[in-house]
Amino acid sequence: MSELNSSFLVFSGTNTRYLAEKICASLGCPLGNLVVTKFSDGEFSVSYEESIRGRDVFLVQSTFPNSDNLMELLLMIDAAKRASARQIIAVIPYFGWARQDRKDKPRVSIGAKLVADLLSAAGINRVITMDLHADQIQGFFNVPVDHLYASGIILPYLQSLKIENLAIASPDVGGSKRANSYAKYLGCPLVLCNKTRARANVVATMQIIGDVKGKNVVIVDDMVDTAGTITKAADIMKEAGALSVRACASHCVMSGPATERVQDSALEEIVFTDSIPYTNRCAKVKQLTCADMFAETIRRVITNQSISSQYLI
Repeated sequence: MSELNSSFLVFSGTNTRYLAEKICASLGCPLGNLVVTKFSDGEFSVSYEESIRGRDVFLVQSTFPNSDNLMELLLMIDAAKRASARQIIAVIPYFGWARQDRKDKPRVSIGAKLVADLLSAAGINRVITMDLHADQIQGFFNVPVDHLYASGIILPYLQSLKIENLAIASPDVGGSKRANSYAKYLGCPLVLCNKTRARANVVATMQIIGDVKGKNVVIVDDMVDTAGTITKAADIMKEAGALSVRACASHCVMSGPATERVQDSALEEIVFTDSIPYTNRCAKVKQLTCADMFAETIRRVITNQSISSQYLI
């Protein structure tokens, strides 16, 4: 990549620096010098401390709560546009507000579309992201979206465990397509969970569709927030005769009581990527890095190579 290093630069927002440093190490390039200045009232500004004129600029920032992460990314994009960057590529490992992808009841916002509009208005030329909560969010943008899948990281890990009598499960019907792809790739049966919610983040009832007796079950999801759904599914499957229950998800949101719920549940382990930093300590949580996958995607964007050819499923 040394001959290409002069054509692009990688910068990071404050809370995704840990991942940007890994991406740069994989690319063999230094992380760009960007300074975030904070004021006493909570306002902040960003400035590039090196010339980016005529360069392709990759801005690494997940937009997980709080909203400062999104605002920081917007300011980074605006500053890059005003500094005459040739192209501005937003690298968003975790795209926040993605659960608000439609009007599921009257008089609500479509947050994912609003965020896409904000990023476009700020001046992005391309988005690189991973495991959007809903695939149709790609259509909210009028610029190219490279949608990566954590399956390229998680599937090799599951294969390395050499689990016998394996079954793949989805914690809800909405995730059945993702779970079915895993089951087909691994050549094992699929189990579904049918749940109803009392309100946001609160599961009222759950039923298993399929047989888990004598199986080692792996629950597949895109994110774990309060861990209510995934731990309830694990407990029910264990009661139904599952030999063991593991879980894997792309994004480690893990808010509120999530860590305690996972620790106290029937789950043997739960595997995430490092798209979001996880600072709590939990013996059952394992994070696999997605840095190499994003670095390879950046490399292919720069050299105009196929990105889809690196997908496993």
